Amino acid sequence: MPTEFELIKQHFTHATPRTLLGVGDDAALIRPTRGQVLAVAADMLVGGRHFFMNTDPASVGHKALAVNLSDMAAMGAVPRWATLGIALPRADARWVAAMSKGFMKLARRHGVDLIGGDTTRGPLNLCVQIIGEVPARQALRRDGAKPGDDIWVSGTLGDAALAVAAKNKRIRLKPAELKQALQRLDWPVPRIALGVALRGVARSAIDVSDGLIADLGHICERSGVAAVVAIERLPVSPLMRRYREAPAARAALLGGGDDYELCFTAAPAKRAAVARAASRTRTRVTRIGCVIRAPEDACSVVVVDGDGLPVAAGQKGFDHFG
Repeated sequence: MPTEFELIKQHFTHATPRTLLGVGDDAALIRPTRGQVLAVAADMLVGGRHFFMNTDPASVGHKALAVNLSDMAAMGAVPRWATLGIALPRADARWVAAMSKGFMKLARRHGVDLIGGDTTRGPLNLCVQIIGEVPARQALRRDGAKPGDDIWVSGTLGDAALAVAAKNKRIRLKPAELKQALQRLDWPVPRIALGVALRGVARSAIDVSDGLIADLGHICERSGVAAVVAIERLPVSPLMRRYREAPAARAALLGGGDDYELCFTAAPAKRAAVARAASRTRTRVTRIGCVIRAPEDACSVVVVDGDGLPVAAGQKGFDHFG
C-alpha cells in the first residue's frame, strides 16, 4: 500500500508554469497579475452524499474541480490555481490514479496549476480550493440585480438531478436515458468563457449548484429584490421534456441542483450584448423571467405558468444537511 508521500509524488506533483513555488514545500507561492484581484472559493464532495460510491473515479476528480471552476465562472473570474485535500478509507492507488487523471485533465484544459493540498485516511471526501483572477471592479456578484432586469440561464436544467432521482428510484428512466442524465451529473461543464464574456454585461450572477429556485433566491436576497420565473421558458433537454410533468422531474428542474449552469440578470438594454456573449462563447442562453421589487421585504422567487398563475415549486433546493 503506497504511503501518503508516494501518492502525492506520483499523482499530484505536476508542472506549475503559472506558479512561483508549487507542491513540495510548506506552502505554495503565487504572484497575482497586476491590476487583478483574487477570487477564492472552496467546495467539498463527500462520498455517498455528493456522489454515488460506485461513480467512476475519473469523473469524481473531474467534478471536484468542475464545481469550483463553476464558482469562478459565476464571478467572471479566470481560474489560475487550486489545492486538493483528500480523505481516503484506504490508499487505493488505482482509484487515486483514475481520480487524479480526471482532475488533471480538466485542470490542464483551463490552465489551472495544482499547487498543494493534503491526504489522510478517513471517509471518502475531496475538498478543492480554487483561486482565480478578475480585473478590479469587474467581478460578477450576487448583489447587483435591479428591478426590471431580465433573468437568464445558460444551457439546460434538470438532467443531473433527474439522474439522482432515477438512481434513488423516484422515477424510472430507460437505460439509455439514465446514461444521458448521468453524463450531466458526473461530468459537468463549467461556463468559464461565458462568465468572462458577461463582465460589464450582467448585473448579477450565480452558478446553479443547489437548484434554480434556491440559487436565484440567493441573488434576490443579496440584491434586496424578488423574481418571477416562467416555467414554460425554462430550457430543457429532450430527455427532460419527455418527463417534465412527472413530480420527480418537476422537482429536478426547479430545485434539484447539480446543473452548474450560470443564472444571471441584466438590464433589457443589454439583450444584444448577452446574445453576443453567448454567440462568442458558443453557449446557449435563455431569458426565463424578470426581477421585480421585493414586496414587503420578501426577497422571493415566484414560478408561474403560461397563464401567469403560481406553480408549486416543491423541492426548492439541495439541503446539504437534509
